[in-house]
Amino acid sequence: MTAFNVVRFRVKPGEEQRFIDQHRKMKRDFKGFLGASLIKTGDQTFCLVGEWRNFKNIVAARPQMIAVLDEFRSMLEDLGGGLGVTDPVSGEVVAKMTAPKTAKKKKPARAKKKAKKKRKTAKRAKRSKRAR
Repeated sequence: MTAFNVVRFRVKPGEEQRFIDQHRKMKRDFKGFLGASLIKTGDQTFCLVGEWRNFKNIVAARPQMIAVLDEFRSMLEDLGGGLGVTDPVSGEVVAKMTAPKTAKKKKPARAKKKAKKKRKTAKRAKRSKRAR
């Protein structure tokens, strides 16, 4: 079952761009890792959402993820409340919501008639050129 990990960060003043750049060039060869998005949630605050094939892959990758975190830990502020510099959560998907499919817009009857008339006119013009 697909799983996600979500990590909240607060970056030290002036470190925002460096933090973003570090994530762009981050090593992504974790087994079962499907991709991630880094989201700016406010002044100096970010959230990373990672998608994985299953929860076991997240558990197995934790030592690697901590090593990656160690590369930019100095850019982060303590979140307070005993959390440290990250607020991580992870788990398996229990429900997936998708956007509704949009139906193709139908041409109004008038537009259909106009298009049909245009095609007939083009055919007549083609025939008259051949006849010449």
